[in-house]
Amino acid sequence: MTSPERIAEHLVLPGVLTAEQAAETVAGILAVQREDGALPWFRGHHLDPWDHTEAAMALDAAGEHTAAARAYEWLARHQNGDGSWYAAYHDGEPDQVTDSGRESNFTAYIAVGVWHHYLSTGDDAFLDRMWPTVYAAVEFVLGLQQPGGQIGWKREADGTPVNDALLTGSSSIHQALRCALAIAEAREEPQPDWELAAGALGHAIRRHPERFLDKSRYSMDWYYPVLGGAITGPEAKARIEADWDTFVVPGLGVRCVVPNPWVTGGESCELALALWAVGESDRALTILQDIQHLRAANGMYWTGYVFEGETESDKAMWPEEQTSWTAGSLLLAVAALGGEEATVAVFGGERLPAGLEPDCCGT
Repeated sequence: MTSPERIAEHLVLPGVLTAEQAAETVAGILAVQREDGALPWFRGHHLDPWDHTEAAMALDAAGEHTAAARAYEWLARHQNGDGSWYAAYHDGEPDQVTDSGRESNFTAYIAVGVWHHYLSTGDDAFLDRMWPTVYAAVEFVLGLQQPGGQIGWKREADGTPVNDALLTGSSSIHQALRCALAIAEAREEPQPDWELAAGALGHAIRRHPERFLDKSRYSMDWYYPVLGGAITGPEAKARIEADWDTFVVPGLGVRCVVPNPWVTGGESCELALALWAVGESDRALTILQDIQHLRAANGMYWTGYVFEGETESDKAMWPEEQTSWTAGSLLLAVAALGGEEATVAVFGGERLPAGLEPDCCGT
């Protein structure tokens, strides 16, 4: 087990994690990881490439760089020929695909993880090894970009594109494209097409909500344009304020979807990251403190909690699962508030390339 003595100061946060608690959480994620590097939600469940990457980033934030590198090498070994990954693999078994769709935001997120790992380690050889994987992933994703800048959701198993765009997914891709451009810059391999794509995507998110499916009942569509770096500054703060009372349940965390009485750890931690990114660290800390009721005795976190019901027994942790990515999102939010350099760079976004804004709408 990871010892408290090895836990960096940036993972200790009053009311959220002591060094001992942080060590338990890191050890919990490591216990989920398979020897081949795969990070399923929990052992016996499925792996998806996005959550696998988020858990790997948390390991890097905790100083477990060898384990994180193994996770990225798993992705490199099992990338499809078109640059994608399947949406789900049973327990991380590459030959047991349970969802053969190929989702754009799942595929793009490797760029965020690889850049985060490089900033955490300075490992140039790792960046060289992963560059072909990142390049192919980005090219797959941009093959789904629509004329308005938004990114289509996925390709079906037979290759048919689903061109409808999700605001949350496209916002995550926006962050990924900026990280991919940073990787390209570090390798001195300019990618002007990616700059145009990132700029067009960011503009669509900021100015053209009509280009995305309406999923406004979901809290992710509220905060992800901020978390993904497309909306910043006063506009970002105004967006957060506008729906705060809709999604935030004081003392419990953040709803996944309204009007359901269900708060979730992942959405709460991601909102905390978005709050930190716009300078609202006090609010971010409160959110992270509020969700400690989701912490299990083993240091992992329950996915969510149903806080209303006809009887007291209807109130319960649900679903009954402790996921690697929920614990990972908590560690990343704590690392950002603690000033861990790589996590700050990836989620703060100030040093990431912005892309080229299109000549549209007079803005």
